[in-house]
Amino acid sequence: MLVVILWFVITGIFGPLFGKLTSVQENNNSSFLPKGAEATLAADQTKLFSSQDSFNFPALVLFEGSSTPATFAAINERVLQVGNLTLAGTTAKISEFLAPGAGISVFPSQDGEALLANIPLDGNAISKLLPNDEPVLPAVVEALREDLEPIAKANGFEPYVTGPAGLLGDLFGAFGDIDSKLLLTTLGVVAIILIVVYRSPILWIIPLLSALFALSTAGGIVYLLAKNDIIDVDGQSQGILSVLVIGAATDYALLLIARYREELHFTDNRFVAMRAAYKGVWEPILASGSTVAISLLVLLFSQLTNTAGLGPIGAIGIVVSMFTILTLLPALLLIFGRWIFWPRVPKNDGDDHVMSGSWSKISNSIARNPRKAWIITGVVLLAFASASTTLKADGIGTVDTFTGKPESVVGQRLLEKHFPGGQGDPTQIVVAADKIGAVTAAVKNAPGVTEVVPMLDGMALEGGPTPEVKIVNGRAILNVTLDKAPDSVEAGNDIPKIRELAQAADSTSLVGGTSAVYFDVRTANNRDNRTIIPIILLVITLILGVLLRSIVSAVVLLGTVVLSYFATLGVCALVFNHVFGFAGGDNSFPLFAFIFLVALGIDYNIFLMTRVREESAKIGTRAGVTKGVTVTGAVITSAGIVLAATFAVLGLLPLVPLAQLGFAVAFGVLLDTIIVRSILVPALVHEIGPKIWWPSKLQNK
Repeated sequence: MLVVILWFVITGIFGPLFGKLTSVQENNNSSFLPKGAEATLAADQTKLFSSQDSFNFPALVLFEGSSTPATFAAINERVLQVGNLTLAGTTAKISEFLAPGAGISVFPSQDGEALLANIPLDGNAISKLLPNDEPVLPAVVEALREDLEPIAKANGFEPYVTGPAGLLGDLFGAFGDIDSKLLLTTLGVVAIILIVVYRSPILWIIPLLSALFALSTAGGIVYLLAKNDIIDVDGQSQGILSVLVIGAATDYALLLIARYREELHFTDNRFVAMRAAYKGVWEPILASGSTVAISLLVLLFSQLTNTAGLGPIGAIGIVVSMFTILTLLPALLLIFGRWIFWPRVPKNDGDDHVMSGSWSKISNSIARNPRKAWIITGVVLLAFASASTTLKADGIGTVDTFTGKPESVVGQRLLEKHFPGGQGDPTQIVVAADKIGAVTAAVKNAPGVTEVVPMLDGMALEGGPTPEVKIVNGRAILNVTLDKAPDSVEAGNDIPKIRELAQAADSTSLVGGTSAVYFDVRTANNRDNRTIIPIILLVITLILGVLLRSIVSAVVLLGTVVLSYFATLGVCALVFNHVFGFAGGDNSFPLFAFIFLVALGIDYNIFLMTRVREESAKIGTRAGVTKGVTVTGAVITSAGIVLAATFAVLGLLPLVPLAQLGFAVAFGVLLDTIIVRSILVPALVHEIGPKIWWPSKLQNK
């Protein structure tokens, strides 16, 4: 009872903080770059050209329709007044969030079929929270849409708030569902699965309640760390935290409850049964949780702060889940007694009930012909894996990030129809003042470049003198307009050549801006894929070797999970390319998929092989693996279904990267649970025999 009371106190402290987690999100790619990235260095230089510590973050409003002098005047007049708009639910005005020293401008397209308004926002100001703890940017975007739609339609235009601010505002909106729809759906799915698994109207509440305690505690801890700028949280990390904690905590709960129920058949004393169950499961749960947590912490080696932040966020979730299930769940089960299993209450009948049924048939079938089993499953997995080379994961533009078509995406595509794609959000080159002409001449013919103009010291007024080029500390800025959307993969691909040409003309030049940021993020992701994945493989191999006291079993288990990973990537390639029709995938996808598939996939092998090792010491290796598969089959399969279902819920969010990750983990976990753990691993253990435990003493069993 004391343990339960203590957990209520802990949850009472951290639970309310978890509800505020969305308020400390950071979803701006530029803030994730390492300090040494060229785009970061360029951004630091461009800040010197403003009187304040800010950077321009444009909201572009596209007015599609035939333009006349009268309609242009009407739209222009209204747009120039947007600074007076009050944000919903507050007294704050948009003028408080405009970039200092940058004017609002409206200009027509060359085809006369559109107008484009550039409303420069202060990048620092819009990253903060309003007095009502809501993020600024979505409120600004919504205010612009509500105010400009009537005047636009009255003059025959269709308005679209787009550009970096519009796209990021809609991204915030998509992530806003994480703490409501995503969480409730995840809990609902898990509840249904648990009811089916336990066939009890009551028992399912206990593991789900424990998972909720774990989530609220982990979320509160993460909030405090993010609030104090110790870690970075983005919408993706928060969504993953929710499904990871609920999925992992429920998995650990299933393992403990199954072993507890098994032990209740051999004693009248539930405390004795719990001690026996605890002795059998604490080591695999601890090893499993440690494997996942340590694998996630390896993400701290990432060059991107959001990827590095996911490491401790996920690790905190796993550690809290593990600790909750090993403390709170046993206490709750003991308090409620045997009746919690009603109507299938386990009796002290000495019936080793788990040794009969479908899993007994499966395990005995594998034992009769293990070579056939591992060859067939291995060939199938290799066939799937061969398709992994066709996976498109070289980056994805913001407009392709959404599974639907929000206003900002529609507007961005229409903007490219009437204006150069980079209009209003130029690539910026910081150059020496005496190299302006040389750099301009060098880059004006670079791929994708439509215009190169220096930043002026003030705005040109009709009939007035042309302002001078703005020079700060002997440096100037060249605004380079590209013919592609600035946040697209194609625009990013133009950056290396622009940098090469600029460097040739001025070795001190720095190329920044949205396109450069996206290119540098992709470069950092590629580096992370090459360095972090091998480290995780080494870490998992060492943990498995220590846990199983065997080098051979560690290598075999890791090899099967890696094969399962590549098979999953192959299926993803086929499904993403030919079923869902995604334009591509974020190049962080292989790393995230690897983290969750390999780290979580190894869980089920740990659950299986620790029981096989326990039984092998008693009855021999081959008999031990047969019994191990039989007694763990139902619970591990149930755990796999729960984890797959929780990650599949990520597909509810209208974002391609999360939908892809959700599908990959859901499919991969099911593949690992049903094929790899149930057939391939037992067949290989039968084939290898006692040598699977080399160099431990069990190799003689």
